Amino acid sequence: MITPNMHYAELKDSYLCYNISPKTGAYLQAHPGAHLYRMGIGDVSLPLCGAVIKALHEAVDDQADKARFHGYMPECGAPFLRGIIAEHYRARGIMLSDDEVFVSSGASDELGDILDLFDRACSALVIEPAYPAYVDANVMAGRKIVHLPSGEDNGFLPEPGEEARADILYICSPNNPTGAVFTREKLGRWVDFANENGSVILFDAAYEAFIEDETLPRSIFEIPGAETCAIEICSLSKTAGFTGTRLGYTVIPRALVRNGMRFNDMWVRNRTTKTNGVSYIIQKGGAAVFSEEGQKQIKENIRVYKGNAKLLMHTLDRLGIRYWGGTNAPYIWMKCPDGMGSWEFFDRLLNEIQVVGTPGEGFGACGEGFFRFSTFGDPEDTERAAQRLFELLSK
Repeated sequence: MITPNMHYAELKDSYLCYNISPKTGAYLQAHPGAHLYRMGIGDVSLPLCGAVIKALHEAVDDQADKARFHGYMPECGAPFLRGIIAEHYRARGIMLSDDEVFVSSGASDELGDILDLFDRACSALVIEPAYPAYVDANVMAGRKIVHLPSGEDNGFLPEPGEEARADILYICSPNNPTGAVFTREKLGRWVDFANENGSVILFDAAYEAFIEDETLPRSIFEIPGAETCAIEICSLSKTAGFTGTRLGYTVIPRALVRNGMRFNDMWVRNRTTKTNGVSYIIQKGGAAVFSEEGQKQIKENIRVYKGNAKLLMHTLDRLGIRYWGGTNAPYIWMKCPDGMGSWEFFDRLLNEIQVVGTPGEGFGACGEGFFRFSTFGDPEDTERAAQRLFELLSK
């Protein structure tokens, strides 16, 4: 008899699929025609920018011409895109070689797949509140998980210490869900800690484009010593609206070595074994993101989302409610008013003002009592939701 991976039985129900969706579905069934102001899931609301659309159309036309047709793409990414991304880093003073960049189908896929590089005996540290997939991917693999709680006292940016000792260290900055961003000094302490203990940092930089404070690091490779202890996983989903087209990239320095094994070489072998690469059409669209025109256009879209954030922050400021994020991140992490629980607050917003956010408890136990708003929604909806929120909580 085949024995399945019994670790799947250890997974907790998804906070989204098994709680938010049924609650909103039940509300809509009971209130036909009601409009919900959705600020929960972090999907974007603006379309791909013009430079990307133009490149996608050109790439489709290429596939109709025998001389320009592309079949299988290099598993680690097309040389033209790897080079463009590496140059994007080099322009910011981070000296990467093209072969240290790997093109992926998105950060979510890569965050799971990258665990192939680590023995199942390796432990994983998750700073909570955290993106639930960090925990779930390691539960599926049967790994020991070290949960490091963070909170108001440290601004949701904990320091490394004995309680943080693990082989794999997850760091997300700007953070999902809290919106907190590590300073160079604080991130440097984690880099030093990893190098001292032989750990590897998985640095989730999916929201780096939202950092507007130039003193804050957008890449872990801005920190001295990171090249010997870190892997950076990036996404074009929120940066450029690729949530529906799926494209990202991963940086693995050649200097990252453990027990005589070079992680860059290992990942090359993994990708050439397990994938057939990302489609030519999507990679051409991705290349356009890094063009002068593309960078200008995606920044305009990001400015819209930042406008949503400013509106929500202004509302919470007027209400005297404490929050984190927003300025350098697309998420706002607020403290639930009047000591309410996060699911209690969710129900109140849904039933009284038809606003949908994400209860903090879904991101780990220390998220209880907090609530996340996404700023990727339609600006008009966000404005109405903010007005409703103020009217409800100012009574």
